[in-house]
Amino acid sequence: MSRELQEARSAALSTQQMLPAGLQGSTNKGSLLTAGMRLIDEPAQGSLSGPQRDPPGPHPFPKPELAMTQSLTLISSENWQEKMEGLTVLRSLAQNHVDTLLPRLRDVCLALVQEVKNLRSGVSRVAVCTLGVLYCHLQRAMDKEVDTTARALLHKAAESNAFIREEVDAALGHMVRHCTPARCINAFLDGGLSHLSAAVRKCAAQHLADLLERVGVARLLSGGKDVTDRILPAVVKLALDSSPEPRSFGRRMLLFLSSHRDFDSLLEKNIPTKDLSAARKAVSGLKAKGQGQGQGLGETPQTPASLPGSGTARASTLQRKLPKQTIAPSPTTTTATPTNTTTTTPREPNSKYSSKPQGPIMEDKFEYIRQLTALLESKDFRERIKGLDQLVADCQHNPSMVIRSLFPVFDLFRDRLLESNRKVNLYALEALQGMVRLLKDNLSGVLNHLVPAIVDNHLNSKNRAVYSAATGALCELVLNLDNSLLLEPFCFKARVLSGQAKVDLIEKVAELVTELYPRRPQLVEQKALPLLWGLLGPSSGSVHRATTSLCRALHHQMGPGLRQSAASQPPSVGRDLNQLLRTMS
Repeated sequence: MSRELQEARSAALSTQQMLPAGLQGSTNKGSLLTAGMRLIDEPAQGSLSGPQRDPPGPHPFPKPELAMTQSLTLISSENWQEKMEGLTVLRSLAQNHVDTLLPRLRDVCLALVQEVKNLRSGVSRVAVCTLGVLYCHLQRAMDKEVDTTARALLHKAAESNAFIREEVDAALGHMVRHCTPARCINAFLDGGLSHLSAAVRKCAAQHLADLLERVGVARLLSGGKDVTDRILPAVVKLALDSSPEPRSFGRRMLLFLSSHRDFDSLLEKNIPTKDLSAARKAVSGLKAKGQGQGQGLGETPQTPASLPGSGTARASTLQRKLPKQTIAPSPTTTTATPTNTTTTTPREPNSKYSSKPQGPIMEDKFEYIRQLTALLESKDFRERIKGLDQLVADCQHNPSMVIRSLFPVFDLFRDRLLESNRKVNLYALEALQGMVRLLKDNLSGVLNHLVPAIVDNHLNSKNRAVYSAATGALCELVLNLDNSLLLEPFCFKARVLSGQAKVDLIEKVAELVTELYPRRPQLVEQKALPLLWGLLGPSSGSVHRATTSLCRALHHQMGPGLRQSAASQPPSVGRDLNQLLRTMS
């Protein structure tokens, strides 16, 4: 067998492995061999890449621009096997060559929407999977395409093919997790909630319920007018739907929104008079019957609390049956004092950061958020401090509840970081250090709100205890979270802040550069280099020293590449950089 044929078959196997589970083997050998031949190095034919000798998987392309063009050509083909090959190449581009994909994103999404509608179920399913990959890897870059792509996905929810319905659910789940919430909400409201098919309405309601859970009541009903004015009428309409499954999700969302303190006035303002009494009756009925207790937002009523004969029971039921003595506080615990000294003292049941939970572990999410809101928004600062104690205890003893309620919980917590009472600020900053150690990367979704709340007011504080607690919180974030998540918010705040906060954040970025560059060089260059260019030039002594530390870290990692990157900037940047490098040597 010739060497070229062996390489072609190897590339064909790689292409087959890149297909979604269940579709591997659905294309014939001749088609895969053709795909492999397209990927081997044949300059005269305008090939995509060199021989594929890596292990099977979505490989990067040496010529991604050529791969981009050929993938769209294959997708537009009348041959379904070539369409599958084109979709597979597109998935690999999304995972390895985002910069190549972004300029053609509109064309790509329009092509995918057409293939989602393809009558051949295999092609349709791969197109749905590909949209899920785009949501995962492009994230908010997909915002402009959410309306078009979500509408196509929602309409596929009415398919009789169970495999396609599963892939649609998965793709929409990725959209909810990675795209801007306001865009997703509008996409569900426009693309699914008024559809004639009950299956489409149910799918839209289910993912909308998940999205509302992530965003939280406070941000939904106290945020932008375009969202608030639309969400309540849509939820009420779902709560009164003629089909039981959409109606179930609608009623649970209505109960969820009813926990907002201004819910009644917003209901009167946004709901037509003919539906107002029915909406109020639905809310009062749900509260009276206790529907929603023990079930997450969006679960259908048919979901049992436990499986008959399984020997399992609800955690909250078991907790109520256990005596209080079964959860004993640890005899000692270590806490950080405002002066950052460490002391080990016996803990009384109500002492600061007690490891004993402050009450029964609650499995009812709505009730949990309601009780925590009552504590953290109390007018009495001592009650707010008690709420912080409760939250720390929950992070230790019931972390799954905190994680499921992450957005509304940290909206409440952020308010305690920003309030005017310095005692509560200090207490919240110290509590945050323990929470970060317990929750770790689960906090990634709220970092863009948490980091500004820490640094904006507290890194420039003249209160040494507050400043020390704020720097301690930042250190815990660096130690316990994936540093690639911290680089962007740290760089942004280092550019816009002043004083000691600017100095501290520049030094933190220098630390992150040393840790991240060996594994994420492109990310570091994309985020840290613009910060360095803006810092070059005359500056105060402390800022100059921090800038020197950042420049030293980048130069140590990039070597001559640092000067090469500066060459594409205005001449003053290169001049200032060379001067700074001379002073360092």
